[in-house]
Amino acid sequence: MGPLSKQEKSWVFYDWANSAYSILITTAIFPLYFKAAAKQAGLAASTSTAYWGYANSFATLLISLCAPILGTIADFKGFKKRFFTFFLALGIIFTMLLAVVPSNQWLILLICYMITVIGFGGTNIFYDAFLVDVTTEDRMNQVSSKGFAMGYIGSTVPFIIGIALILLSQQGVLPLTVTVASQFAFAITALWWGLFTIPMLKNVKQVYYKERVPDPVANGFRQLVHTFKKIRLYRPLFLFLFAYFFYIDGVNTIITMSTTYGSDIGISSTTLLIILFATQVVAAPFSVLYGKLADRFKGKKMLIVGIFVYIVICIYAYFLKTALDFWILAMLVASSQGGIQALSRSYFAKLVPKDSVNEFFGFYSIFYKFASILGPSLMGVTSQITGNTNSGVFSLVILFIIGGVLLLKVPEKEPIPTSNSLSH
Repeated sequence: MGPLSKQEKSWVFYDWANSAYSILITTAIFPLYFKAAAKQAGLAASTSTAYWGYANSFATLLISLCAPILGTIADFKGFKKRFFTFFLALGIIFTMLLAVVPSNQWLILLICYMITVIGFGGTNIFYDAFLVDVTTEDRMNQVSSKGFAMGYIGSTVPFIIGIALILLSQQGVLPLTVTVASQFAFAITALWWGLFTIPMLKNVKQVYYKERVPDPVANGFRQLVHTFKKIRLYRPLFLFLFAYFFYIDGVNTIITMSTTYGSDIGISSTTLLIILFATQVVAAPFSVLYGKLADRFKGKKMLIVGIFVYIVICIYAYFLKTALDFWILAMLVASSQGGIQALSRSYFAKLVPKDSVNEFFGFYSIFYKFASILGPSLMGVTSQITGNTNSGVFSLVILFIIGGVLLLKVPEKEPIPTSNSLSH
């Protein structure tokens, strides 16, 4: 963990805590579990896939649209920890319900999953915003990067346990059905998430806030309107958000489409799981390295380096043919995936007015969530037109170039006004 304070360590451990949800529920096990449950109920594969897409889109849209107003209210004293705890409880309780709802109740499973998405997304808004409360500006790069590193390391432990339970049950080594083994994995996820969040709940406090007002909800809406009216005064901040929208869309697309891409070039599912595991392990130290280099060369320069690496990835993907090529590509992704995400968080945290940090991290959340639309569409359309998946990945170069150019235009030293100064 290095020389981190108690508050910094407690904050970093939440990345370790919620990583179990990211990999087991979002990526690896629950999607397959839901598909099997829907198939057992007689739903066509295309229908269950459509429902899965609708559920993810609706839950993501809901939390994204609510993010700025929730963040604005959370800027008042005492609200940030309450909102964080509420969404945390929502996510953990309904993740645990995934383990007890009968596997033939596909609709209830899907509804529970949607609520976990809202809980997970809601906690992350306030978790990211707590970065300014736990550390100083000169340590944000290091702390944010170590958070991502801990997340990558933490994700491997429940991932191995969950996959081992399922594989051993399939082979008859454990006296469990695959369904029960999967349910155990969901329960482990909920327990892991809750247990390792305890330091965050106990030791992290809201340091920057506005004093409470009689009607915080109405005042929150007024502050949001006020921010939009004064948006030109936040030029560096919103220029960064537009840059972030494009390059993080490219990053997210490569993450979400990597398995499909690997399958298209003939890589087996077992090999893909091994590569996924190796990527998580390699990404951890590189996240820390990005944080250290950002302290020396500045966060903006290291973000440009990360964008450049992703441009190389897209170009290399165009010529990719073998499993070895895919391994090289995966390791290149691992070298910059965590770093570019961690430094984006800390760079943004340095830009935001400290008394309105939750409001602006609400906008950050919106740009992150909506940065999952353009990239997959661009890749899909290009792949269809050319009949070549490699060309689809190559097309993502456009997103990284636009994001990099916009990032270069973000002013380095332009002061960001506080909401108090704007009111005078």
